[in-house]
Order: sequence, then C-alpha cells, then structure tokens
Amino acid sequence: MPLQFIAAAKHYEVPAYIERSKSKGYHAWIFFERPNVSAAKARLVVRNILKEIGRVDTEVFPKQDSLNGNASYGNFINAPLFGTLVPQGHTVFVKPENSLEPYPNQWDFLESVQRVAERTLDEIIEANQLAKECTVTSALTPPQAGPPVGLCGLPPCARRMLNEGVTHEQRVACFRLAVHLKRIGIPYDMAVAVLRVWARKNKPNGDKRIIADQEILAQTSYAYAKDYRGSGCDQSAVRPFCSPTCGLYQKRNGARNSGPSESQHHKEYPDYHGEKSQEQQG
Repeated sequence: MPLQFIAAAKHYEVPAYIERSKSKGYHAWIFFERPNVSAAKARLVVRNILKEIGRVDTEVFPKQDSLNGNASYGNFINAPLFGTLVPQGHTVFVKPENSLEPYPNQWDFLESVQRVAERTLDEIIEANQLAKECTVTSALTPPQAGPPVGLCGLPPCARRMLNEGVTHEQRVACFRLAVHLKRIGIPYDMAVAVLRVWARKNKPNGDKRIIADQEILAQTSYAYAKDYRGSGCDQSAVRPFCSPTCGLYQKRNGARNSGPSESQHHKEYPDYHGEKSQEQQG
C-alpha cells in the first residue's frame, strides 16, 4: 500500500517518502516548504489520494483539521529515526525502487527530500473540486453526530486535568486520562510519559502523596488492556473538570457507552479507586 500511495501522490506532484515503522508496516511522509500549512487542506488532499487507491480507512496525521480554543496541541505521532531502533532497520526511510531497503545515510536522504508548497494543495483541491465535496460533507454531518473524541482530540475535561493536575482520586483520574489517550491514538509508552508529567502537577489534599510511578504504569496498563469506552463523567474524580460545552457532558444522560464498564474494571482490577486505598494514597 505505501508504494501505491507514493505513486498516486506523485501523479499530483506531491512527493511522499516511506518510513518503516517501529514494529511492522510502513508510514508515508509528506514534507512542506514552510510550517503552519493548513491541516485541513493537507488532510483533504491525502484522503482524496487514499480514496483513489481504495484505502480510505488508512489513518492520517494530523487527525483533525483544526484545534479548538481549549487545545494547545493535536495528536502525538512517533517521529522517524527513533534511537536504538535505527540499527535494527526500523523507523528509517527506505528506497521504494529498491525492495524497500533503508537509505544508507538517513541524514543525506532528509537533506534531499522535496518539499510541497501550500499552493500545490490549493491547485489540487481546485482542480478536483475537493473543497465543494468537503463543504457538502460538513453540511450533511453536523459536528455532534461524530464521536466526541478522536478527530476532535481530547475532551475538555481531560485537557483540564492534564493542564491543571488533580487534588484527589489520582489513580481514578490516571485511568480515565489513559483511556482518553488510548482513544485518540497515543501509543502506550507516550501515554505513560504524558501521565508522568501530569503527576508532577497534582496537589493531593492533606498529607497524601503524589501518585507513584508504578501506579501510573498499572493504571495505564489497565486502560490499554481493553477497549474501554466509558467516559467517567459521573465519577467524582472527573466531575469537577466537566464542561457544559463537551459532547460527553451533553450526552451522559443518554444512551450508555458500549465496552467494558467502570464496574467491570473495578471487579477485574481491585486496586482501582478503592475507597480505603484512595484515602491512604490520594
């Protein structure tokens, strides 16, 4: 599929380059002439190319067209040339014309990449009437019809918890944040790193201590073990951070989310927000 993509992209004079991923599979990268290129335009062009090759379900980064006023960043993505994986032939750029063999000098390769101008995106959108297609789609699909997270990033409560830290029920909050991070595509190791930074912002009530590293690892592991979809809106650890503008907040009295519930998680993992433990550990 990556070879199909770069061939189709080349038809539009959009150079794309293939990177072997950390585990299996490949990523295709497009480089731009300057920062702050419109994510909406880039996503529109890339999705049109994927549609042409019959791979519309392929994940595209960035995952959203724009950020709302409450978000300071979008989705994380693993960058190429990741340390110890490079000698193993992973996270490196490969030659499409030579059995996907890695370029011998990755830095020389990066210096040689061709960058795309934003005007090229504009020309592709205009020539293929993609702007009209996007407008029609937006009119037919109101924002609230889509999932509350994912393309829209983290919900407001999770962003506030990450930015401000919490004062109580740290393990419950940690689990909920990990569920949201997994849902928007953050890899496990990066979620742990984010939650370690978050923990330093916490100000536990009384003389309770900040959540320990092993507890962060445990709660993140629980969150990533299954496809949890409960939002936790009614939990006391999350409720203070709820926003009336959030889709989850507006829908929490409607149909229940599918997937393992909080009570199931509590049963399977008795260390999860037990009252005695929480009183002792915060």
